[in-house]
Amino acid sequence: MAIFHILVFPGLLFLMLYGTFFSWLDRKLYARMQHRVGPPWFQPIADMIKLFAKEDIYPAAIDKPMYVLSPLIATAAVLTSMLYIPVWGDKAVFAFEGDLIVVLYLLTLPTLAFFLGGWSSGSPFPAVGSVRVITQLFAYEVPLIVAMMGPAIISGSWSISGISAFYSTHPLLLAVNALGCIVGIITLQGKLERIPFDIPEAETELASGTFAEYSGKLFGFFRITMDIELVVGAALIAAIFMGGAFGLPWWGGILLFFAKTLVVLFILAVIKTALGRVRIEQMVDFCWKYLVPAGIVQLFVSILVKGVIR
Repeated sequence: MAIFHILVFPGLLFLMLYGTFFSWLDRKLYARMQHRVGPPWFQPIADMIKLFAKEDIYPAAIDKPMYVLSPLIATAAVLTSMLYIPVWGDKAVFAFEGDLIVVLYLLTLPTLAFFLGGWSSGSPFPAVGSVRVITQLFAYEVPLIVAMMGPAIISGSWSISGISAFYSTHPLLLAVNALGCIVGIITLQGKLERIPFDIPEAETELASGTFAEYSGKLFGFFRITMDIELVVGAALIAAIFMGGAFGLPWWGGILLFFAKTLVVLFILAVIKTALGRVRIEQMVDFCWKYLVPAGIVQLFVSILVKGVIR
């Protein structure tokens, strides 16, 4: 049964299919908000087929082991993280106390893999993109973690499943975490390197930045990682800040999971459409001057609420 969960649902097959759908829907929403038609439903599938059918080209100056391993490590990490997030109920496949910390760690690995992949490419554009990747990591990671701590403190659990189950039985307390939810969604936009935080890629400045030297199957793995990370990030926000299945049967829990993740995707698409790219120092200033204090306020409120309901 564990093999089924890892390879089929909610693991590899499910994440690839839902990630492909998320990629298409994100691009479609982005286009429609700009009064464009957007891609057909099969466009992400066609893009992947094209990438994996292409030859892998290895520039002469690369550090080949790191260059090759980086996209594989990124994909493996983001696939693993989904196994600790509940999908059809209030309990994930491999849930345990403290899995929230593990998931946050696993979602950091793709970012580090992006950095190492770009740095090992032996080209100035990926090198600049890599520096921006790691700079952004130090900016958004702290407010993201602080925002996640609020619901964990109130629920008395450091398990995503435990937090989700607690708010399923105490839905009114979800309102207490509203500020943390806002911080979480904004920092997720930065973690996913989406507009306005697409600074490491910056196509108009760095010719795709971090991934400029990647092609073929290796670039395909990076693309898959980003699509799946979008699903996992939305699922994490939904589980932490929107409660669990609220007592619904398994099929109702799955439908609710889809609804909540689609709401998160819509909000991310609106942010992407409404804002233009910022500079790297503006991104860092925004995270440390505004998101970190907002996260600390949420943490303080959560501690007070925990003291009241204890």
